[in-house]
Amino acid sequence: MKPSRTIRWTGLSGAVFLALASGPVFAQATSGPSDCGTLVGASLTGTRIVSATPVAAGALKVAASPIAPDLVQRVASMPAFCRVVAVATPTPDSQIGIEIWLPLNKWNGRLLGTGNGGGAGRIAYEMGMVEGLKRGFAVANTDMGTAPAINSTIGHPERWVDFGHRATHEMTRVAKTMVSTFYKVTSFRSYFEGCSTGGQQALSAAQRYPEDYDGILAGDPGNNRTHVASYFLWNYAALNVSPLAKLSAGQWAMVSRAVLANCAGKDGGAPGDRFLIDPRRCSFDPASLPICRSGTSAEDCLTAPQLATVQRLYAGPTNPHTGERIYAGLTPGSEDQPLGPVMQGDPATWPDQQFYPFRWTLGAAFVPSRFDFDSDLDRVDAQLASVLNANSADLSAFARRGGKLMIYSGLADPAVPFAEVVNYYDRLEESAGSTNQQFARLFLVPGMGHCFGGPGVTDIGQPFTSSVPPTAQNDALMTLVAWTEGAKPPAMLIARTPADEGQPAKDRPICAYPALPQYRSGDASKQSSFVCVPHSRGVDQRPADRYLN
Repeated sequence: MKPSRTIRWTGLSGAVFLALASGPVFAQATSGPSDCGTLVGASLTGTRIVSATPVAAGALKVAASPIAPDLVQRVASMPAFCRVVAVATPTPDSQIGIEIWLPLNKWNGRLLGTGNGGGAGRIAYEMGMVEGLKRGFAVANTDMGTAPAINSTIGHPERWVDFGHRATHEMTRVAKTMVSTFYKVTSFRSYFEGCSTGGQQALSAAQRYPEDYDGILAGDPGNNRTHVASYFLWNYAALNVSPLAKLSAGQWAMVSRAVLANCAGKDGGAPGDRFLIDPRRCSFDPASLPICRSGTSAEDCLTAPQLATVQRLYAGPTNPHTGERIYAGLTPGSEDQPLGPVMQGDPATWPDQQFYPFRWTLGAAFVPSRFDFDSDLDRVDAQLASVLNANSADLSAFARRGGKLMIYSGLADPAVPFAEVVNYYDRLEESAGSTNQQFARLFLVPGMGHCFGGPGVTDIGQPFTSSVPPTAQNDALMTLVAWTEGAKPPAMLIARTPADEGQPAKDRPICAYPALPQYRSGDASKQSSFVCVPHSRGVDQRPADRYLN
C-alpha cells in the first residue's frame, strides 16, 4: 500500500484540502514549455501528433460558442499549458480529432477526459476542458470522429463506431501517453466527465473499456442512443402531424405553469418553488388544461389537437403494434425548458441535429412522418444498437478494479427524461446487488434542465457550467475524486446559484438516490433549511427489454 497524501486544490475562492487515503504518490511535473514541442515526435500506433505548442496564461484564442456565450472570457483566465493536437486513425476511414492540454505548472497528478455534445464534430472546449485545466488536471477532448458534422458520416459505418465508443477510447489512449511522456510519470489517476452525449461516452467507457478510467461522472446520459433518438422522432412527429397540433412557446409555458400550480410544493419543495422535487408525485391530468372555444386559439388555452399532442408527448414512444414501451415520455415540469418541445418540433433545426441514426440506417432521404416505430426501429437497432447504445447494467469489471461512478440527472430535463436515467440505475443496482453502493451513486437534481441551468439551484461544477465551485462540497467532480481516492461514498452534494442582480446566493442539498431534499423551515435559499429524505425507488415508464439492447 502506498501512503496517503493530502492534495491541495485551489478553486476560485481559495484552497480546499482533500484527504485522499491510499492514493498513488504523484510525481511533480519536471517538464516545462521547452519540452512541449518534443511531443510531436511521440510514437503512437495509428495516431499522428499534429502539433504541440506551449500556450501562455490567458493567450488561447477560441471561436465564439453558440451554447456558451462566455467562453472567450472563461478561456482568458486559464493558466499556461502545453496544447497537443492529434488525429487518430484506428481504421482507414477514421479521422478522430483529439486535443490535450497539459498544465505547465501545478499539475494535480490526474488526467480528465471530457465529453462532447449532440453529434459532436468539433472539440468541445466549453464542456469541461477549461474548468478542468483550472482545477489542475491534464484535460482531453475529442470531436468523436464526426467532423465537420454528424450528417457528413452517412455511408461511413466505421465513423459510426468511432462516434459510438471508439473515439473516446482513442482519446484516452493518446492522452495517457502524452501525460506519461510530458510529466515523466508511470502512475497517475484518470477521470472522465460528460453530460448528454458526454454522458453516453461516460457510461460507454465504464461498460466497454473498464480500465480506461478510475472515476466517471455521467450527466443526463444519452446512453440508450437509438431510443432517445426515437423519443425525439416521436415528439417531432406528434408536433408536426398538422399545423393545428403544434403549440406555441407561450402555450407550452402555460402548460408548465399549470403543472407547477397543481404539484409544486407538495412533493417536499419549499414555498414559492417553481419546479418539482419529485415529478413522480405529480398527478397532473392534461385534460384539466383550459380548452379554447371552437374555432379560436390563444396563449392561455389549447385546442383539441394541441391537447392530444401534449398527451402524446407525456405518454412517450411505444411500439404501435405490440404496445411495448420504447422510451420514457416528457417529464411534467420540463415543458418550457431549452431542448424541450419548442425545439423538438422545429423542422428547420431538429432533424439535422438529431435524426442522424435514421439517416445512417434508412438513407439520407428518410422521411420522419413515414417512420414505423416497429419494423423501421428494428432495422435501426439491428444496425446501430451494438455500436451506439451503452445499456449494459453489468459494470462488474469496472467495479472490481476500484472504479467509482457518479450519475446525475435534471428533474426538469425535457431531452433525456429522468425516468430513463433512474431506470438504468435501478437495473445497475439489480445487477450489482449489495456491491452497488460501494461503487455507484445517482443524484437527481430538482429544477435542473438538460445538463445545467433551469429554475432550480443546479450548479454542482458539472460540465457546461462556467466556473470552478468555491468548495469541494459544491463540486461533483472533486467529490468523485475524493471518493475514488479513499473518501467515504458521497451521500450529498451542495448545489448553488451565485448571487446575481440583487438576488442572494442560494444553496441546496442534492441527495443520493433514492433520497430527495425536503424543506423543513427557514430561509429556502439556505441548504440548512432542507434535509435528505428517502423517496420511493423506480419509475412507471420502464422500456421493454427489447429496447434495452
